[in-house]
Amino acid sequence: QVQLVESGGGSVQAGGSLRLSCVVSGYIYSYYCMGWFRQAPGKEREGVAVIDSVGRITYADPVKGRFTISKDNAKNTLYLQMNSLKPEDTAMYYCAAVRRAVCSMFASYFDYWGQGTQVTVSS
Repeated sequence: QVQLVESGGGSVQAGGSLRLSCVVSGYIYSYYCMGWFRQAPGKEREGVAVIDSVGRITYADPVKGRFTISKDNAKNTLYLQMNSLKPEDTAMYYCAAVRRAVCSMFASYFDYWGQGTQVTVSS
């Protein structure tokens, strides 16, 4: 049973930073594609950043240059460093994983999800 547990969300002012963490348990961590998604009220869940089994990374255009995805294999933890936050980044952020070597930015591609952590950015 794969389990994903996010933490690190909160409320910040525009221009601030947050670091999200996602601890993964229950599987061979290094053979999975992992990613961060977000969903704002009334909107569809969208991909923010994904990282594949060999470390290739894809970012959504709105977060390029501001967000950084990384993982610590020794700690089975995925991170999302978010800098220069904007009000439009406000959303519930989810960690996701799928047992495939190649990644995708589509939410439907992923099999396992965390419970989400709220990020609120005020102007």
